[in-house]
Amino acid sequence: MRIFIILAIISVFSCQDEAPANKEKVSSADTKALAQNVVMNTPEKPKVNPEITIDYLMGKFNPEKHPDFVTIETKFASRAGMRLRKKAYDSFLKMREAAAKEGLSLKILSATRPFNHQKRIWEAKWNGDRKVDGKALPKSHPKPMDRALKILEYSSMPGTSRHHWGTDIDINALNNEYFAKGKGLKEYQWLVKNAPEYGFCQPYSPKGSERPDGYNEEKWHWSYLPISLPLTEQYQLRIKSEDIEGFAGAESAALIDVVSKYVLGINQDCK
Repeated sequence: MRIFIILAIISVFSCQDEAPANKEKVSSADTKALAQNVVMNTPEKPKVNPEITIDYLMGKFNPEKHPDFVTIETKFASRAGMRLRKKAYDSFLKMREAAAKEGLSLKILSATRPFNHQKRIWEAKWNGDRKVDGKALPKSHPKPMDRALKILEYSSMPGTSRHHWGTDIDINALNNEYFAKGKGLKEYQWLVKNAPEYGFCQPYSPKGSERPDGYNEEKWHWSYLPISLPLTEQYQLRIKSEDIEGFAGAESAALIDVVSKYVLGINQDCK
């Protein structure tokens, strides 16, 4: 693409050289300088990073055996044994300490969820073993497309969740109502103001003109950008909706275009 831009610029100025004599000509040096400026200011296309595997992006690995993951201390979590990328965890601890100085407590409710973990959540809802809005989805949403879209209001398809990466955490509550008043509101306001300082961003902001697609707003979900940004880029570059498979209802992934609408349907500040 850069070569075409340079050739186009040179072509334009070559045509100007044939203009009437009373018009000022552009020197070859000026043409070269302008072409170099275009090259320097043209964003590079994302490139495949071979160190990041497709299996990693889709959560098909064991975080307990991955060298970049650590176990979250139980006192900072809702249950024992959860894992997180070390840098994300270290930053969370700093953020938690800062919040504590202002009388606020931050606790991790969910962290890394590999493919099979996410599959259990998805299929429990898909098969009706776990109710959604008080209803068993096979009865309330018998059409596969409708059922998938209902689950996708808040839960990811296996292979598409940011929780696969060890960069994303759910904090303090799993409903927006908690963060609308009282202690929850203070915690959320503090996070909105201070979390970016520690590298965290809320990927599922309110839906609207700036974020028309994707999951509903999740005030509890925060992503560690120094790691999740390049992972999002690699996902966009290398995985298509047709690649999503291996669970009940997977055939709806391509019909919905789950990669474009959901994996990439995030807060612009998190891209």
